[in-house]
Amino acid sequence: MKFGQIFECDIANGEGCRTSLFVSGCTHHCKECFNPETWDFDFGQEYTGETEEMIIDSLRPEYIRGLTVLGGEPMEPANQTEVRHLVERVKKEIPDADVWIYSGYTFEELMDPGNRRCHTEDTLPLLKHTDILVDGEFSIAEKNIMLKFRGSSNQRIINVPATLRNYDSGDMSVVLADQYMNR
Repeated sequence: MKFGQIFECDIANGEGCRTSLFVSGCTHHCKECFNPETWDFDFGQEYTGETEEMIIDSLRPEYIRGLTVLGGEPMEPANQTEVRHLVERVKKEIPDADVWIYSGYTFEELMDPGNRRCHTEDTLPLLKHTDILVDGEFSIAEKNIMLKFRGSSNQRIINVPATLRNYDSGDMSVVLADQYMNR
């Protein structure tokens, strides 16, 4: 996996002060994407053990709320194994840190085992270590600069643990993180 950039003390891509990892590679190619250079899977630097150590260390201060992974597309099959490893490590070593993932894929697409475009053996374990998923492709027709933590009104901010509990009980409804949706 490659990445375009890492922001420490980012306040734009999730609640509080966080570290944000922008992975490379995206097949959505949303019209007027704010980061089109990250569509290329070869853009940026190689993600290494040193990169991961730097990210983990950046999450240790008490004032850091958590990790955000965006891109590009963190949920592209080519990126999921590395992203899964990172978020599992975050949850193990820094359990108070929350994890946000931005994906152009919807939660339903990610959960569909028949969807070979985005569902892999890493998808569910990765989601189980995710607190918030901002899902859906950016839509220029639904662009709204007044929204917090998302670019267009079709995108949802999902409480992943609550949604997974629904799925486990047979209720296939998504639980929105209402505290963020109305901003």
